[in-house]
Amino acid sequence: MPKIAHMIIHFMDGTKIVFKYPKLTDKEASTIASKVKKALDQDKIVVQTYDSMIVMPVSNIKYIQVTPPPDALPDGILKNAEIVE
Repeated sequence: MPKIAHMIIHFMDGTKIVFKYPKLTDKEASTIASKVKKALDQDKIVVQTYDSMIVMPVSNIKYIQVTPPPDALPDGILKNAEIVE
């Protein structure tokens, strides 16, 4: 059974949407940075669910949280950080 990951997109108006999906393999995770960069360059993020496609303008997004993070991350990402409140 594949492990499940969650992506929470927090919007500027305080709302959020939560997606769950099979955790990415190492090969898929290695291309995630280029896909995220491409999505940001296009000013939108697109998510396909089983029955629909959701298009979200990046300008409406405050931040995105992915749990657990992909095993393979590109250089330049701060790793093993903790949120301190």
